[in-house]
Amino acid sequence: MIIVPMKEGENIDRALKKLKRKFEKTGILKELRERQKFTKPSVIRREQKIKAKYIQRLKDEADA
Repeated sequence: MIIVPMKEGENIDRALKKLKRKFEKTGILKELRERQKFTKPSVIRREQKIKAKYIQRLKDEADA
């Protein structure tokens, strides 16, 4: 459960913005979307490898 503490006299819009930010950081919505369809384990591994190569390439370019 996501809890957003509000201070006395704080604007409700500010509290909603905090809630949205916390909600997005937890990754709940992303997980729900992933669970809507089945993805084969081989496809998941392939996507992870592609992502790892991309991140490694970015790190190599930053070091060079």
